[in-house]
Amino acid sequence: MKKLVVVNDLDEWKLPDCGVELVTARSYLADEAFAQMKRTRVFNLCRSYHYQSLGYYVSLLAEARGHRPIPSVTNIQDFKSKAIVRSLSWDLDEQIQKAFGSLKSDEFTLSIYFGRNVAKRYDKLARELYNAFHFPLMRAQFAKQKSWQLKEIGPIGLEGVPESHRQYIPEFAADYFSRWRHTEKTTDKPYRYDLAILYNPEESDPPSDKKALQYFASAAERMGFQVEMIRREQYHRLLEFDALFIRETTAVNHHTYEFARRATAEGMVVIDDPDSILKCTNKVYLAEILRNAKIPTPKTTIINRDNAESVINTIELPAVLKQPDSSFSRGVVKVETRADLQRELERLLKRSALVLAQEFVPTEFDWRIGVLDKQPLYACRYFMARGHWQIYNWGSAKAKDRLGESDSMPLSMVPKAVVDTALKAANLIGDGLYGVDVKEVNGGVKVIEINDNPSMDSEIEDVVLGQKLYEAVIYSLLRRLDERRLVR
Repeated sequence: MKKLVVVNDLDEWKLPDCGVELVTARSYLADEAFAQMKRTRVFNLCRSYHYQSLGYYVSLLAEARGHRPIPSVTNIQDFKSKAIVRSLSWDLDEQIQKAFGSLKSDEFTLSIYFGRNVAKRYDKLARELYNAFHFPLMRAQFAKQKSWQLKEIGPIGLEGVPESHRQYIPEFAADYFSRWRHTEKTTDKPYRYDLAILYNPEESDPPSDKKALQYFASAAERMGFQVEMIRREQYHRLLEFDALFIRETTAVNHHTYEFARRATAEGMVVIDDPDSILKCTNKVYLAEILRNAKIPTPKTTIINRDNAESVINTIELPAVLKQPDSSFSRGVVKVETRADLQRELERLLKRSALVLAQEFVPTEFDWRIGVLDKQPLYACRYFMARGHWQIYNWGSAKAKDRLGESDSMPLSMVPKAVVDTALKAANLIGDGLYGVDVKEVNGGVKVIEINDNPSMDSEIEDVVLGQKLYEAVIYSLLRRLDERRLVR
């Protein structure tokens, strides 16, 4: 990918040789040669990003040309939002207090140059602030009341860098640009796109095992991607890629959601997209959307502190209580007595304003129908863990008894009502990758939940389709990228 550094005045910037081409903003905006460039990263170092300034138009036209600008127009707009700055202050509160805890003054100005500060002790905080906004040069104002708070943050031009700091700029810039992918590939293979697969090698129950991750990567390389496995710590490298595939368990108050949100805002193709994560990881939302669509589910009651007392006296037992954001059977409990119900409700309502209560529907197994691009992809039966009422039994002392057996089946062998109902449910969410859990009950079907980020493990979900399972997901990413390129 070609790298352009766009500035107002070439004479202002003395950059070492670090694989970038330095051009003026006026040249970038007016020269047709730049407009015709493909696969180009644009580092916008203009003096101002104000609306309708040269800097603003560099990022705006870069996006229109299919280039990848830093900062993006979304980043530029984010700086105007006081709510985003407040939210950022809350998210980084622990780090802010740690960074400034020993200061005697009540105010502090932090300069951020290419994600760094001239004092190494502030480098981590500087990097986090850069990761939030992606402006090469920034200044943040902090003030101490009862505790330290971020009061204001904004971009600066090179002229805003104090003279005493100027000596650091070439070093910081060279290090910054060297962290991005090399302009020339290290292989002769003609890759079309760059794909990041987000994973956590330390996760105890990841959505894909190591072998499945290798299969995804191999399928992607066969189909024209250059692939890299990335982890949470590499958030700062996200914009190096064209597409993001998340293979780490997702949640809203979690870095997986931040990866998805940022990637989507920057125009990348993403599975799982942030909207799907937001909807699928909240069981209250799922219960409401399934009810409104008249899709059969176990009888469900949404409980809060106002109606908890009446529910305790009237709900049919046994019942299943669920935290709205529970996953992999965690945060899900079965209650059989009124005393159990009252105790567990009190515990769960301390964590969430709402709790779901569902009728207990015992079955030997749950169907999982994988759905991609609004079409059924695979089918799998997950059997209950030995001696337990759930697929997962986290309380088992024996690791082998914590997870029930499973078997994959051709879609043609799955009852039509199961596939049709699962497809109807998934399509309420979007056109991404989903796993819909369905129970067969008394000749009918009931949807238990819709999962984003469904499990796709070797020798389980891939038994029927083999490599075609992995290729289907990668092809979906490829198709979306090609369609986006055609639109541009």
